[in-house]
Amino acid sequence: MDAEAFEDALDLSRDKSQNQGVYIYQPPKPGKASGERPSKRRKVSSTANPEHDTKVPSFMPLLNGAESADCVQQRYDTYKQLWAEQEHKIQEILEDVDSGVLSDVLSFVRETSPQTCNGCIPTALITVGSNVSSLSRLLSRLNDQLMSTNEGGVIVLESGDAPNLKTSLKNIIRAAVTNTEGNDGFQRFLTDRSGPRMLGYDLDLLYDYVQRRGTKKLVLALRDSEAFDPALLTDLLSLFKSWLDRIPFTVMLGISTSVELFEGRLPRSCVSLLQGKHFEVQEAGNSVDRIFEALQTDPAGKLWVGRNVTSTLFEKARDSFQTPEAFSRMVKYSYMSHFFANPLSTLLGSAHSSILSQNPFSEVIRNLPSFRMLCEDLVESGSTEEVRKMLDEDEYLLQTAIANLEAGQDAMRHLFRAVLLIHKCLRHTQTSKKMSVSDLSVRALSGDLGESPIVEDMLASVKAMDSEQLLEVLEVLQNTLSDDSPLAEIQNDLKSLMEEHPDSRPFHSEYNINNSVVTTTVVHQRVKLTKGKANLRAQDVEYNKIIDRLAGAFIEYFSETLIRPTDLFMNEAFLFDLRNPLKEVFTPRPRFAIERALATPFDYLISSSPDAETRISSRQPPASILYQLYLESGALVNVHDLWQAFYAVFESDQSDKCDDREIMALFYGALSDMKTFGMIKNSRKKTDHLAKSTWIGL
Repeated sequence: MDAEAFEDALDLSRDKSQNQGVYIYQPPKPGKASGERPSKRRKVSSTANPEHDTKVPSFMPLLNGAESADCVQQRYDTYKQLWAEQEHKIQEILEDVDSGVLSDVLSFVRETSPQTCNGCIPTALITVGSNVSSLSRLLSRLNDQLMSTNEGGVIVLESGDAPNLKTSLKNIIRAAVTNTEGNDGFQRFLTDRSGPRMLGYDLDLLYDYVQRRGTKKLVLALRDSEAFDPALLTDLLSLFKSWLDRIPFTVMLGISTSVELFEGRLPRSCVSLLQGKHFEVQEAGNSVDRIFEALQTDPAGKLWVGRNVTSTLFEKARDSFQTPEAFSRMVKYSYMSHFFANPLSTLLGSAHSSILSQNPFSEVIRNLPSFRMLCEDLVESGSTEEVRKMLDEDEYLLQTAIANLEAGQDAMRHLFRAVLLIHKCLRHTQTSKKMSVSDLSVRALSGDLGESPIVEDMLASVKAMDSEQLLEVLEVLQNTLSDDSPLAEIQNDLKSLMEEHPDSRPFHSEYNINNSVVTTTVVHQRVKLTKGKANLRAQDVEYNKIIDRLAGAFIEYFSETLIRPTDLFMNEAFLFDLRNPLKEVFTPRPRFAIERALATPFDYLISSSPDAETRISSRQPPASILYQLYLESGALVNVHDLWQAFYAVFESDQSDKCDDREIMALFYGALSDMKTFGMIKNSRKKTDHLAKSTWIGL
């Protein structure tokens, strides 16, 4: 091949079609006439066996394919059932969060009119902050409320749907009609009208629709009002102002910053057209905390996320200003990952002994880290016979595992009940920093909460409370602990003491700073301060005993409940704490994945060779071959040398069977892929060279 002609062919600087696709032409095989009809193929119906299609499992069998189909289906059914319950709780929380603002906005829409707003457009300014999705939920529920009472509806207009005034009016009219009539109804509305045909942006169409439907309130919601062009927004509102006597407009503006900043960027002529009220939506952080608390502290919970996953979830929620819906999707992915890849998750459902006996669960359990820890503890305590029995008898091991699974789930429920107790106590203490349930949960899941300064400060604050404050705290904690806890008895004793001495209330313990006295003495012309305890009244002494009983009960309760979850046997079944699946999905590294796929393609592809490909060969994709040659070159790559090296790879593997034209087509395609990835570009110094724009790992 002529080198100069080849370089001219590869001159990418003059080639205007370098990004076009490359196709390999394969001529038809000889032996069949050009006009001969192709052989008739048998028609196969996709619905030939519908029963087989319905039984295809959504999860793949685990344990190297040894898991039975019943077990796989039970894993999937358990996941669907469990997450359906959790999703119902999430929706209830979101509806409760939006209910306050919804009722206020709905009252504003119903009670305001141009007459009550001095002839201006009734306007609701809604500040959403980082909780952007809350406005969509609010508008959807507001639209349902207005449509259920036949009062009107909500029209949502995005900034992307309003490039100019005509297009904005077209979209507003279409959205108003299709909200109740649908797309077919909108077409009938345009064609069935009598009289001259109107243009799509004529507000007479919207007026006709309002007259037909008897609409009383037509809410126009600009969800991202700050992204609208101020001049366009002024023209749009001026036009609405002139139609207020015929169309009952109410404008709703979604604001992410503040009312002052939004008003400052609008002309005064635009601001003078509006009059209304400001509403503020609850921040997303509160909703996220409530969702996490509802999922983790459920009294009937079966699965919990561990410390690593919890830290990752809240790190993403705080750093990326994620919405409650995004947080819920991350939790859902955690649940799905646990059931998809963990065969022990079958035990979280109504596992039958017949299903368990068909699968090698015994070997799985014996390889768990928690099982090894259990055996070491039993050997140290002298229970070697029980260890031998679990190692030899599969049936006994399964029964022990299921019993410990249920006991571990009870321990997790008690753990989060203790977290709620600490959180409620901290809310009534005079601490400067208020800890959230998520912060306490991270410490509890790591096993550090019981001995942390948080609990010590909480106990010190409880000891220093007077009788009135303590009674209030005990009433708050009454529903947190069980009925058999000593808390109820302590509360009754405190009430009895307060009823016996009604005139001496409130009582103070010796831990209260008000019951401390400071004495001053002079020793060798130096002042010495001595801190001591004041003499307590009889009722204060009794109250001090109650305080000591309460502190002792708290310490005993925390020592029993605030355990390390990873020390529980079978925690791998009910505790998901693998950070990597969650981190790789929600913090993807696309460049690393592309570089790995190009450098080692058979990590992702099935190789035809029995041995893994560890060198450059023609079995690899052309882009992978060219990328590995690209790594061996310097900052400037000679195209002719790159072609020679690429051709040598195929020549060494295929010898005389090489097709130069086919290999060149593959080379062109690989070059196009590398340019698409942004790894090479045309060199300005030398026309026959390519410049490297990226280096591996950087």
